Amino acid sequence: MQLWSINGNTQKLDGGAMFGNAPKAMWSRWIAPDEFNRIPLACRCLLVKDLDGRNVLFETGIGAFFEPSLRERYGVVESHHVLLDSLAEAGVSHEDIDVVVLSHLHFDHAGGLLAAWEEGKPPQLLFPHAKFLVGAHHWQRALKPHPRDRASFIPELQHLLMQSGRLELVAGEYSQTLGQSVRFHFSDGHTPGLMLAEFAGVVFCADLIPGRPWVHLPITMGHDRFPEALIEEKRAFLDDKLARNVRLFFTHDHACAIARVTRDERGRYGTADEQPELHGAI
Repeated sequence: MQLWSINGNTQKLDGGAMFGNAPKAMWSRWIAPDEFNRIPLACRCLLVKDLDGRNVLFETGIGAFFEPSLRERYGVVESHHVLLDSLAEAGVSHEDIDVVVLSHLHFDHAGGLLAAWEEGKPPQLLFPHAKFLVGAHHWQRALKPHPRDRASFIPELQHLLMQSGRLELVAGEYSQTLGQSVRFHFSDGHTPGLMLAEFAGVVFCADLIPGRPWVHLPITMGHDRFPEALIEEKRAFLDDKLARNVRLFFTHDHACAIARVTRDERGRYGTADEQPELHGAI
C-alpha cells in the first residue's frame, strides 16, 4: 500500500471567513493574507494505491468545472484541471481509480469529479470505473440543501452520481465497497453527515479540521453550520487520534499534508512531525 498526497486546484479565500470569529491579528500570524485579505488554500486529496488491491482516492478537490466568472468569484487560481495532472504524476489516471471517497459534496471537495468547464458543454462526470462513496445522512442534505449552504453544492452533481449506477451511501462505520479496510466516523458541525475516513493509522480530516490552525479548539470557519457542536466533535476526535497515534491528513492546509496531533500541559492541541507531501509513503 502506498499513500500519495494529490494536489488539486488551489484557492484564495477571505481569511475572515475561513477563521470565523478569530481576530485577524491572531489568524494572520498563522497564514499571511494578500492585499485583498485572502489566504492561500490547498484542495488536497489522498490517493491510496493497492488498498486491498484497489486504487482509492479520498476526495477530488474543487476541480475546474466553474465557468470563468465563478472561478474568479470563488478564488480558484488555475483554469486547468490540476487534479488530473497530479494523478498522472503519481502514475495513474482518473480511469484507473476504483473508489472515490467523498467526505461531503461541497464544491471544493467534490468539484474535481467533473471535467473542466467548456463553453456550451454540460457537466461531465469523470472516473468512469470508480464507485462513489458518500455518507447517507449528508446525501439527504445534498438533495435538499438549506438556504444557508445551497450555494456550496453543485446542482447537477447529485443526478450524475445517481445516474452512474456506482453510488454507495454509507450509513455506518464500514462500507460494502471497502469493507474493514476503511473505518468511517461522522460529524455534523461543519455540515450534517460529514464523513471522515480512517485507515492504516491516518485519518482524512476534511472540513472538521481543514489544516493546522484549526486544530486549536476555539478556531472554526464562518462556513461551519454549527460551530459550538463542531468544537465538541473536534475535542473528542483529537483525543481519540492522540490516544491511538493516528495521523491527521489535511485537505486545505497550503503547506502541510499530514501531521501528528499533540497536546501540551495546558491541554492545548497542536501538531508535530509535519510533512508537506506524501510520495508513495507506506
